[in-house]
Amino acid sequence: MVSIDEVARLAGVSTATVSRALSGRGNVSLPTRGRVENAAKSLGYVVSASASSLASGRTRNIGVLVPYLDRWFFSTVLAGIASALMRRGYDITLYSLTDDRAERRDIFDTFLRRQRVDGVIAISIELGEEETEHLRELDLPVIAIGGPSSRLPTLTVDDVAVARLATEHLLALGHREIAHIGANPQFDIDFHIPTRRRQGFEQALADAGIPASPHLYEPADFTIEGGFRAAKQLLGRPGNRPTAVFAASDEMAIGAILAARELGYRVPEDLSISGIDGHELGEFFRLTTVDQFPRAQGERAVAALLEDIDDPAAPTPQHEPGALPFELIVRGSTARPSESRG
Repeated sequence: MVSIDEVARLAGVSTATVSRALSGRGNVSLPTRGRVENAAKSLGYVVSASASSLASGRTRNIGVLVPYLDRWFFSTVLAGIASALMRRGYDITLYSLTDDRAERRDIFDTFLRRQRVDGVIAISIELGEEETEHLRELDLPVIAIGGPSSRLPTLTVDDVAVARLATEHLLALGHREIAHIGANPQFDIDFHIPTRRRQGFEQALADAGIPASPHLYEPADFTIEGGFRAAKQLLGRPGNRPTAVFAASDEMAIGAILAARELGYRVPEDLSISGIDGHELGEFFRLTTVDQFPRAQGERAVAALLEDIDDPAAPTPQHEPGALPFELIVRGSTARPSESRG
């Protein structure tokens, strides 16, 4: 293996200068830093993680708490986190935080206390008082995504406002019979995001003088399959059928599009459909959505966390609910109601 002494000789500097140049800490001129980086690259030198940790007191590793690894939203946020950390020379350790109390206790009482991480990012997980206290006792920087949390710095999207925006778009097109695909109770645990989106939907209806109808609500599980089944239920019921569907996630909205097509509905001529998230399949299905930029959420969380790590004396920013951006993206799945349907 190539040693730091070989890099120093090739670059014509001391080993201390090599260490400062490659770690990014300490004053090194740009020309000198360039010579060191070129020497290290030409020799294939890689900084030893253990040596760097001993010298700096840091692990250059970030712990990420995530409830699901197989859901699009969480994996996309995670991709943003991983990409941003890699650019800054950090590794990532994932902790899958399930509903199992014993497993959760092990993570907070054992794994996070091994001092193997420099900070923690929690993705859309509502932590209990005891769990939050354990995090605070670690004396590590922590950033939560998807709060709000009164005790931890958080990056949040205003889910009520997001749902209002999606619903107001359908109302502006002239729709009055608008159905909503929300969530089953078991998918409404952390921060009650589906409930908040339903509140935004119903608030927009109320502002337009339209009472919310239980007949036009169907729960699902935030998957394409769940949205497909829910839309089949909504469109197969007797009585007046909706002219539009607002789904609380893009995946459920895509499922609704597929169900509508199978039942012979034209989208958007017979039925308008909108969602929330900014899913990568949205453009393929021409889905109107409210994009909440999940990958950028992960990148912003890393920026905030590393800023805290690099300058621990600076005041920790308290991000207010609704601080994360969102944007209505109008595509081909929504249109004015058909004349023949009123």
